[in-house]
Amino acid sequence: MRDNSSATLVERTVILPSKASGLWLGLVGVVAFSFTVPFTKVAVASLSPLFMGSGRAVVAAVLAGSALALTRQRLPRGVQWARLAVVAAGVVVGFPLLTSFALTATPASHGAVVIALLPAATATAAVLRGRERPPLAFWLVTAAGALAAVAFASLHSGGFGQLHWADVLLLGAVMAAAIGYAEGGLLAREVGAWQTVSWALVLAAPLMVLLTAVSIAQQPPTAAPMQWLAFGYLGVVSMFLGFFAWYRGLAIGPMASVSQIQLVQPVLTICWAALLLGESLTWPTALGALAVILCAGAAVRVRLQPAPVPPAVPHPARSLQPAKD
Repeated sequence: MRDNSSATLVERTVILPSKASGLWLGLVGVVAFSFTVPFTKVAVASLSPLFMGSGRAVVAAVLAGSALALTRQRLPRGVQWARLAVVAAGVVVGFPLLTSFALTATPASHGAVVIALLPAATATAAVLRGRERPPLAFWLVTAAGALAAVAFASLHSGGFGQLHWADVLLLGAVMAAAIGYAEGGLLAREVGAWQTVSWALVLAAPLMVLLTAVSIAQQPPTAAPMQWLAFGYLGVVSMFLGFFAWYRGLAIGPMASVSQIQLVQPVLTICWAALLLGESLTWPTALGALAVILCAGAAVRVRLQPAPVPPAVPHPARSLQPAKD
């Protein structure tokens, strides 16, 4: 039988590139995502947050469905659909909708500080998903980062312990994205990087189309060209193309190392907020971002440290043998 016979089943082995490639791809994804918060802030100035959160997912779903159809991708199988639902709930539904509503009431730089928890949250989700047992230091610095973010948000809301509703939404968005990133990074090793986000978008499309229709019925969208450009970027890049590089980087891994690159995302976001939106960089914002980023970086680094290897115990039979001269 010839090798190219239609009756021959050819098994393709996926060879992942070097770890350096994973880090660079992760950086490309992070740069793309760093514009998400400022552009969301621009768009919600004229467009409703429900339309922003759902409509951009519909745009991305059209692109994803077209790409899957044109390349004739194989359908996911069995439990992969359930895992795709987790990815969709986190990065297609949860994060866009929660951040869109939150940024109607808080500056982009403020949102960037709270979202700076994402690297530590992603590492935590990966730990729980992989049933790892990290050292106590991991949980301590992760808790410290969470407390730093909550303290910053509370002080900006009028006093310690007084969280604004927008901060609660931002914290929920961080949790949703972390779960979606961790599950998507694992699933990308099985079905492919861009295929993972594409199937997640297609799976969530019926719900997002319904929410978009509801938002249009409640408030027909009208905006200036700049708001529509921001909406287009969110739909094409933040919701679709950015995940090509991000999930591919996570798939190459190691996931905790690549997720550490997210530490530069809040810094970039704060810079874009200052340059594009004219938001002033205050000392509380800078110190709050520094505290959260340092704690998130420490959490990821602690997880990356190899577990101590127990000393080898000599075999009893060998220990009884006399030493040779």
